[in-house]
Amino acid sequence: MGKPTGFMEYERAELAYQPASDRVVHYNEFVQPMSDAEIGIQGARCMDCGIPYCHQGCPVNNIIPDWNDLVYQQDWESAIEVLHSTNNFPEFTGRICPAPCETSCTLNIDDQPVAIKAIERAIADKAWEQGWVKPQVPTHRTGMRVAVVGSGPAGLACAQQLARAGHTVSLYEKEDRIGGLLRYGIPDFKMAKTMIDRRMSQMRAEGVEFHTHCHIGVDLPVATLMDDYDAVVLTGGSEKPRDLDVPGRSYNGIHFAMDFLRANSKRVQGVYVPDEDFISAHDKHVVVIGGGDTGSDCIGTSNRHGAKKITQIELLDKPPEKEDKGLTWPDWPHKLRTSTSQEEGCERLWNVLTKSFDADAEGNVTTLNYVLVRWDKDENGRWRMSEVEGSEDRIKADLVLLAMGFVHPVHEGMLEELREAKGLELDARGNVKGSTEGAKAYFTNVDGVFTAGDMRRGQSLVVWAIREGRQCARAVDEWLMGRSDLPR
Repeated sequence: MGKPTGFMEYERAELAYQPASDRVVHYNEFVQPMSDAEIGIQGARCMDCGIPYCHQGCPVNNIIPDWNDLVYQQDWESAIEVLHSTNNFPEFTGRICPAPCETSCTLNIDDQPVAIKAIERAIADKAWEQGWVKPQVPTHRTGMRVAVVGSGPAGLACAQQLARAGHTVSLYEKEDRIGGLLRYGIPDFKMAKTMIDRRMSQMRAEGVEFHTHCHIGVDLPVATLMDDYDAVVLTGGSEKPRDLDVPGRSYNGIHFAMDFLRANSKRVQGVYVPDEDFISAHDKHVVVIGGGDTGSDCIGTSNRHGAKKITQIELLDKPPEKEDKGLTWPDWPHKLRTSTSQEEGCERLWNVLTKSFDADAEGNVTTLNYVLVRWDKDENGRWRMSEVEGSEDRIKADLVLLAMGFVHPVHEGMLEELREAKGLELDARGNVKGSTEGAKAYFTNVDGVFTAGDMRRGQSLVVWAIREGRQCARAVDEWLMGRSDLPR
C-alpha cells in the first residue's frame, strides 16, 4: 500500500488554489494541480492499515489503496484501469465530491488523511491527457432497448453501463444540453463542462443516443417510452426546491437558488438567456438562505458578479471547529467547513430564522427580518427550536437566494402520469419508491420501470448517484437477460 513508512516520512499536501482576488474575475477552474512526483509522494502515504475503511467511506467503493500504490509506482495507466473499475466518472468526483473516503482514512485519526481526492483527480486528468480513456464498445448487441430519463450522474452512469452490456440505450434530457445539475447547477469554476462533453463523445461511440429538449411527461408521454422500450429507468433527480412560507416571499428579488445558478451557468457556457430571465447580483446586498453546497455556489457566483455584500444565514447552530474523533471516526463528522466560495468573501450567520421581508414602493425586496433561535433537547431527546426573546433584527437585502435544499422529485408531468396510469408508488418523503438490495433492487412497483439516484434516494451527492446508476444498470441487465456480468 504505497510506501509502508510513507505516512511517517511525508506530510499531507492539499491542492493549491489561485488567490481569491484572481479567481473571482473568471469562471474557469482555479485549482493548481500538483506534479506527478508530488502526487506520487501523496500516494506513498497510504499505509498498510489492515482494514481500509476508505472502501466503505466511498459510496462507489473505490479500490483506493491499490491506485494509491500504482501512483506511487508512477504506473498511471494501471491506476486509471483500477479507478474506472468502480467509477465511471472519476474526473467528476475528483472535483466535486466532499471526499468521505478521506474522513474514513485511518490517518484521519490524526487529521492527516491521504490526499485521496487530489490523487483521484490527477489519475483521471492524466488518463485523458494521455489518451487512455477509450470507448468500451460491446462485442455483441442484445436487441434490447432501454430508455433512461434524466442525464445527471445517475442517468449517465446507468446509460453507459447498459450500453456496454450491449443494449440500445436512449438518454432523455429536458434541458438543451446533457448533464443535469452537473451542467447548469454546479458552476463552471468548480467543474469545467468539457468534462461532460468528452464523456458524451465516449458514450456515443459506445452506443448511447442522447435526446435533449425532450421533457418526458410534458413533451413526450411516458407511456410512449413504455411502449417503445423494453425497460425504462427514472433518474430525473430531486428538483423540487424547499420554499419559505413567510410574509413578503412574493416580492421581487427573492429567487430559488437554482434559478439564479442555472441562468448564470447558461450564459457562461454561451447559451442565450434573455435579460428578463437572468438574475444579477452586481452591486447588490445578497442574502443566501441555506448553509449547504448550493448556498456556497450562490456565494461564489455572486462574488463573480460583483456583489456589494454577501450574507449567508443558517437556521442551525454553528458546527464545532473540530470533531471528536473517538465518537465520529470513520463516519462523516459534523464540523465547521469553509468552502472556497466562502473564503472569497461573505458573512456567515447561524441560528437565524427568517420571519418576513420588506419591500419598496415598487415591490422590490429591501430587508430580511429575522430572529435568533436556540436548539434544545426535549424530554424525549429530540431537538426543539425556540426563538430567543428580544433578538429580532434585520439584514439589508436587494437579492435573496433560497438555497434550503430540495424536498423530492418534481411530481408534475412524468411521475403524475405514471401514478395515474400505473399506480407508481412514492415513499413517505415523496421520492419514487424502490429499494437498493434484494431481488427487486432498483425496481419500482411498475413492471419494466426502474429508478436510481436522487429521484429514488432524495437529494444527495454525485458519488451516490453514480453508485446507484451503476447498480441499477446491473438490475436492468439482469431483468432483461436473466443474468448480468456488469459489476454491482
